[in-house]
Amino acid sequence: MQVVVSNLISPLTYIRSMVTTAAATSSSRTAGGGAFTTISERVSLEREIKKSKFIAIAGHIPDERSAQSFLSEVQDPRATHNCWAYKVGNQYRSNDDGEPSGTAGKPIHSAIENSGLDRVMVVVIRHFGGIKLGTGGLVRAYGGVATECLKNAPTRLVKSQVPMGVEVTFDLLGVVYHQLQSFKAENIKQDYDTGKDGITMVTFKISFDQAEALEEALKTNCSRNLVFYKN
Repeated sequence: MQVVVSNLISPLTYIRSMVTTAAATSSSRTAGGGAFTTISERVSLEREIKKSKFIAIAGHIPDERSAQSFLSEVQDPRATHNCWAYKVGNQYRSNDDGEPSGTAGKPIHSAIENSGLDRVMVVVIRHFGGIKLGTGGLVRAYGGVATECLKNAPTRLVKSQVPMGVEVTFDLLGVVYHQLQSFKAENIKQDYDTGKDGITMVTFKISFDQAEALEEALKTNCSRNLVFYKN
């Protein structure tokens, strides 16, 4: 499985404006925006069901705005139906494109949910073959080809980075930088304009699964209470 890193950008001014208690309340947001598995390359699958041809096409979409572009690229205007669904984090949409309500888009979305993948869109194209499948048959057909297509898709793990900041005294900068380098923190910056004498703000980005360990390491090695900021 391939591992990539996706940067989450947060302005320094926003980090500094957060209250100290944000460090505790942000943990759930960090988990929600943490690692996820998605499709590494576009895949397709074709099946014939009672003389109708079903073509499922699945691919990665980075955000909801990319869904329309994906649909425009893969849909077939000559087909009877171009049904689809996508999932981006907690956001999702589906469309039956003329099929009876709930018989196409919803089972495609269920296939995505059951796959455990995120930031994924699946379009199932149907060329009608003359035999009606009925409500249950349509659900099984659309859900089935979407499920099979996703099972065949190569995947990759995406590890998100979380922006963090810590207020430290000047004499601790060497200790802090050593720990940041040990944990492979990125985009390390300093801001002396904290409004506090002898205090500087160090901001950085760290892999979400290393954030808690780095925080503990800094507390231990600095041997004093530190104020952390997270987004």
